[in-house]
Amino acid sequence: MRMQTPMRTPLKQARGLGSARGGAEHFWRQRITALANVPLTVFFLYTLVTLAGADHATVVAYFKFPISALLIMLFVISSAWHMMLGLQVIIEDYIHHEGFKIAALIGNILFTAFFGLICIYAIVKLSLGG
Repeated sequence: MRMQTPMRTPLKQARGLGSARGGAEHFWRQRITALANVPLTVFFLYTLVTLAGADHATVVAYFKFPISALLIMLFVISSAWHMMLGLQVIIEDYIHHEGFKIAALIGNILFTAFFGLICIYAIVKLSLGG
């Protein structure tokens, strides 16, 4: 005698699997970086206005002050991370070809890391008197 397999609807097959558990974490990281970017962007804009038209020595003197350099570095890290998370969502939602999607996600990470490291290098160089 042959056993019959019960008919399963797509809903029945999906139940119990749960989520991939990455969505909520991604959501909160993007919200936290957005919240951090508010005061850091205000400080960054203050720095831009303060140093507009300043000579190199004035800029170096400004960045030798550790709090200024640290806050600008935090701005770079937070905004780069926020940018990476936002672009990741766009790539995942709108690129449907799996190969292109993987290449775009890798490119997103590499571009963001490159952008962040170049900015941090410039800030460290200025803060050390360069």
